[in-house]
Amino acid sequence: MKKSILFIALLISMASCSSTQSTLKNTDDKAPNLTLSKDNTFVITEYSKDKKYGYDKDYPINIFFNNTKNETINQGRFLNALAGPNGEKITFTKLESCCPFPTKRSELGAGFLEVFEIKWAGQKKPVLLYLNIYEKGVLMVPVGLTLKK
Repeated sequence: MKKSILFIALLISMASCSSTQSTLKNTDDKAPNLTLSKDNTFVITEYSKDKKYGYDKDYPINIFFNNTKNETINQGRFLNALAGPNGEKITFTKLESCCPFPTKRSELGAGFLEVFEIKWAGQKKPVLLYLNIYEKGVLMVPVGLTLKK
């Protein structure tokens, strides 16, 4: 029943869009497979230089990892690897799902981005990150954040 309702909502939202073409700009099926650290977070070795990476719905952080059956694990594996700009501990809260797009990695043929609010001590305004569990891409630290030590 839940899947039927979700499917109908997805069809309506997709039909209301002028195009069913994906607007995602940074997917890469040839990106290296993600690996886990001993702390069960993703191993990230690159820092993005693109200010849109993760902060713009067309440039989400692509965290596809083997399957999408448990999205919260993969989101946590990425977010728990991050820290604030000076190494501060971050907290994160999922705000919403948005921005439907077509994908072959979903039973429904479409996916949604997950929007997370990121906070740390001394921060003036929380930041929002867009995460995509359906597609692959090179995993990087968004501009303004660092890796947890």
